[in-house]
Amino acid sequence: MSTPSFTWTSATLTHTGNVRKHNEDSCLDRADAGLWAVADGMGGHASGDLASQMIVNTLAKVEPGANLSTYVDRVEEALLSVNRKLVDMAAQTQQTSGSTVVILILFGQYGIMMWAGDSRIYRRRGNEFKQLTTDHSQVEAYVEQGLLTREEAAIHPAGNMVTRAVGAAPDLYLEMDIQELQNGDRYLLCSDGLDKHVTDPEIAQILAKPDPREAAQTLIDVTLSRGAIDNVTVSVIDIKKNSS
Repeated sequence: MSTPSFTWTSATLTHTGNVRKHNEDSCLDRADAGLWAVADGMGGHASGDLASQMIVNTLAKVEPGANLSTYVDRVEEALLSVNRKLVDMAAQTQQTSGSTVVILILFGQYGIMMWAGDSRIYRRRGNEFKQLTTDHSQVEAYVEQGLLTREEAAIHPAGNMVTRAVGAAPDLYLEMDIQELQNGDRYLLCSDGLDKHVTDPEIAQILAKPDPREAAQTLIDVTLSRGAIDNVTVSVIDIKKNSS
């Protein structure tokens, strides 16, 4: 039995929002290499935009490799190298520069997710909509401990406090997961500027739009219409199984 082969198309958009003067989000769309990334520079820290740009610029140079494990190793090492550079810079300047990151690697029939922080990956599969990543944040820890409900977490003052990020500590612990692709899957990568203003049911409804660029633009437009207090970035990726 032959292994199914997939192709993909994507649309990636970023916006400064209505309040911030600078866009500390950075994004990467390498559909040709099956690699997408969203990095959200940590607000309140020096040069958050520098940290997110370093992540994206480094990932842009990664070669896919002959197999999935090699590809994943190269992406992981790229992130670890950025972490080392940011930690060294912080030691010299006494100012931390950090960024969340969420990555999707597509290779063959698999999707690999890699992340640190509260940028997210969602998937729409048929009528099922699901958040595939778990936020590395203080409020998520409170929810898991039963100290907060989801509704309370959404408005908690510690909502922006992440517990993992590139550049935040000498040791970077990336979380990873693997998904088996199916025909018609649609993945969404986003910074937390989206989920601050748009609920999961609303995101699911917008992701039902046929065209990935229309879906991405609508997500940005709805966020802007509701105040967009943060930068916002989205990548929408469609998966199709080859007919041959």
